[in-house]
Amino acid sequence: MAKGKIFIVDDEESILESLSGVLEDEGYQTIAARNGIEALEIFGREFPDVTFLDIWMPDVDGLEVLRRLKAQDPDGVIIMISGHGTIASAIKAVKSGAFDFIEKPLDMDEILLSLERALEHRSLLLENRRLREIVRKKDPQTQPYLFPEMEAERAGSRIPSPIKLMESPPPPAGSWISPKGKGHQQRTLKQSMVLYGTGLYSGLKTGLMLLPLPPNSGVLFGNIYDEHTVPGRLMYVEETDHATSLRRGRITAKTIEHFMAVLHAYGINNLLVKMNEEIPIMDGSALDFCRIIEEAGIEGQDEVSGELIIDRQYAVGEIDPEKKYIFIEPSDYFGVRYLLNYPPPIGRQEYSFIMTDEVAFKEEIAPARTFGFLKDIKLLAKMGLVEGGRLHNVIILDEGRVMNTTLRFPDEFVRHKILDIIGDFYLLNQPIKGRITANMTGHSDNIALLREIQRDLGSH
Repeated sequence: MAKGKIFIVDDEESILESLSGVLEDEGYQTIAARNGIEALEIFGREFPDVTFLDIWMPDVDGLEVLRRLKAQDPDGVIIMISGHGTIASAIKAVKSGAFDFIEKPLDMDEILLSLERALEHRSLLLENRRLREIVRKKDPQTQPYLFPEMEAERAGSRIPSPIKLMESPPPPAGSWISPKGKGHQQRTLKQSMVLYGTGLYSGLKTGLMLLPLPPNSGVLFGNIYDEHTVPGRLMYVEETDHATSLRRGRITAKTIEHFMAVLHAYGINNLLVKMNEEIPIMDGSALDFCRIIEEAGIEGQDEVSGELIIDRQYAVGEIDPEKKYIFIEPSDYFGVRYLLNYPPPIGRQEYSFIMTDEVAFKEEIAPARTFGFLKDIKLLAKMGLVEGGRLHNVIILDEGRVMNTTLRFPDEFVRHKILDIIGDFYLLNQPIKGRITANMTGHSDNIALLREIQRDLGSH
């Protein structure tokens, strides 16, 4: 039996032959079309599991074909391929419903990896549809956890359910604790999403493509046109001078802290993030990342992530009010207390935050924006390090006042420092129980404390 039915749409005969040959050798059934009109007719008859669709074709543009295919089958999983792709065209494709975007010349390892992810995603979509139909037939107003017979029905299925069928009523809204009380339920997104913005330090336009991943994949960062990735983990941290940046081989992921904070707060364990080297700064806060995660929807997965429980104090720096330090100590929750003391208009600020759920994070921490003193920003600009800084994405301070905006909170500055810590601490790749206290620290200190914890645990 074939591993799946794969539809290849391309006007280049060599692509059809080579791609079909490789996929058939791997055990897949393939069908082909050489233009958009033929693709629409075959798709409506065959309804393949995954479609590879060229973006440039002579009769009907690939993006138009994509839109029509998604209209025929909203759950159709379509991977765009192109020899003349740009970030803009990749973003248009994903906004129109494409699962992934691959650049020619095709790398067969990348093709097979993307196909594997696409088939997993297709299975989850179909299983979700099946379970929703069961619930609808039982009682349109009743939640899945009220039907224990569904557990037995799913047990006979070869496809793992993406929905956690609970043995008791679900936890409160916003919580991502596993219903079975054995750690945290792993999560990914329900669909691929895109976001378009500018890198703060590079100044480059950068598209952010978010793709769901199967359980135990982790958070992976990659280039839009490259199959290689760098995991969002502590061991790959390369730079912490002005932001947290990762590197593995030729793949770089810069300024990841705000985005990682959102993944931490929303409990997203498995995600592929494609971009042009740097996460866009957006408005300097994490709100746009919260919105895109919520728009995509969160998919519970049938695996559980372990929890790191801090059982003693770990510290970096001398714990003295006049000095810079950060420490974490045992607690029944994950929380951060931050103290800062800067020249006016900031002054002395202190804030404590407990990570109860994503709602608290979105209301209290996510809106807090990046800030800097004008003299420092001018120096960084001369060094070419803040090419993307604009009046709307950085709070600029000078002469004892805020120069360019109205503060969202009187203590927005200290809240932003907490945002950075929450992001950096997700580099341990698992939820944490521990209370952090920090005084005038930055990314370098956060990473130093994480390495102290990792060294003691002997983990990677």
